[in-house]
Amino acid sequence: MSIYTRGGDAGETGLFGGDRVSKGAARIGTYGDVDELNSVLGWCASVASQADSTLLQQVQALLFSLGSYLATPPEASAQIRAMLPAWPSAASTALEKQIDLWEEQTGALKAFILPGGSELAARLHVARCVCRRAERSLVEFAHCENASVAAEHLMFLNRLSDWLFAFARAANHAAGTADVPWVAPR
Repeated sequence: MSIYTRGGDAGETGLFGGDRVSKGAARIGTYGDVDELNSVLGWCASVASQADSTLLQQVQALLFSLGSYLATPPEASAQIRAMLPAWPSAASTALEKQIDLWEEQTGALKAFILPGGSELAARLHVARCVCRRAERSLVEFAHCENASVAAEHLMFLNRLSDWLFAFARAANHAAGTADVPWVAPR
């Protein structure tokens, strides 16, 4: 099987289930943003410890699953929908537990901080911003096209951006790099 199909040369792409839609459709933009986030997490993992890389890869697998849900239109057959990966009911809760652990390590945040610090932390902050964009795309897609977007997917992306923020702080802490508080210019 070749990587190129020529099927999208006229500006359309196929959804899971066979329907063809414009590459400019909100659904395509939304799962494109989720895919970009997944790629950025891979970039983060390339400088992370083995343990941190494993955490990132677990989230990447969930994002890939989310992309498959987004690529499947509501009118897809029951047979197609049955092929979708199961979404773990505790996905957001697991992120919350990890956030709590990291906050115990780093201490309470007392001021706004500037994104950056160690290389991993800086990359995680970029991932957090991409995650927020993917979340905005998902919300817009859900409202504009009356799409059937699962509440747990919206919750997951919202919690994931918090997770990435806490992860960045934990990465700085592990590297011995202090968070830089924001000071308003005078």
